Amino acid sequence: MKLQSLAAAAALTTCLFAGSAFADGRIAVALQNPVAAKTKVVAGGAVFVCDGAECVSTAAPSRALTAVACKALAKEVGPVAAFGGDTKSLDADDLTRCNASAKAGVQTASK
Repeated sequence: MKLQSLAAAAALTTCLFAGSAFADGRIAVALQNPVAAKTKVVAGGAVFVCDGAECVSTAAPSRALTAVACKALAKEVGPVAAFGGDTKSLDADDLTRCNASAKAGVQTASK
């Protein structure tokens, strides 16, 4: 019984540490055009909540801070002006590649 409890505790500890290793934190995205309505989009394994001209993911895995994830988001909400987290941001070249996949004719909020 003690061995099973020890194994369960070790597995739980491993999961807790692995979970924190995969989470990179918050990613904020500035959109070139605001979205018409609050929208949730999954891109790069992260859930982005888009409202107005900003999309935010509060618990994104590190793979979500890439041009590939940016492309997936841009396909849904339109061109991206900035894409970054606490540790890094996409540069101008990455944003250009990202926006090549941007959804055309995205409905924007009226001003």
